[in-house]
Amino acid sequence: MKSAPAFDLVFDAAPWRPSGTVVAALLNDPAQLAALGDAAHAAPYKAPPRAPVLGVKPRNTWCGDGAAVEVPADPGVVQLAPTLAIVIGRTACRVSAADGLAFVAGYTIAQDLALPHASHYRPAVRQRVRDGFCPIGPRVVPAAQVAAPNALAVELRVDGVVVQRGSTAGRVRGVAALVADVSAFMTLQPGDLLLLGPAAGAPQARAGQVASVSIEGLGTLTTRFVAEAP
Repeated sequence: MKSAPAFDLVFDAAPWRPSGTVVAALLNDPAQLAALGDAAHAAPYKAPPRAPVLGVKPRNTWCGDGAAVEVPADPGVVQLAPTLAIVIGRTACRVSAADGLAFVAGYTIAQDLALPHASHYRPAVRQRVRDGFCPIGPRVVPAAQVAAPNALAVELRVDGVVVQRGSTAGRVRGVAALVADVSAFMTLQPGDLLLLGPAAGAPQARAGQVASVSIEGLGTLTTRFVAEAP
């Protein structure tokens, strides 16, 4: 049995290390919801989501800057999803959106990697929680140094070529609203991370390629992709 990728991120702000859960917001870009089309009104829910659509990235998915992530031969590609990672600094339970930012210790970069899958209505565990499928880093910038977390430029490169440019703006839920809406039913602890969610569009990478995510003021997170071992 292979071991999970090594991960040792030291935060630059208390609580110093990730210590709990990484919760990823899905469909947090209005364009992603629009792309669902009629499917958003089909069974089983028959309406677009009103509460946050979330996925969980357990510890086996975590890896650091420069890590090598395995891509299975079938399908042979991985979907890239660069996102702002929100580091929770103190216990957040049923906080208001007006107070949401007060519970944030800092920010870093993450990739919410997944194998291609069509539906959000069936838990895509096999596609989303594979070893190494949540690169995080390279550092955490204290919240006091990030004046506008909802307006940071984001750039994704594959093998040095820009494949996506966007920003953290325009989400269904910005940073404070996401903290509030998630903490309404899930107590967030110091060291937990909330992923704001990527912009619409899912560039892909194959084994042998390198993806680099840069977010304004936070640095660059690089991930190498290799073929999955037999």
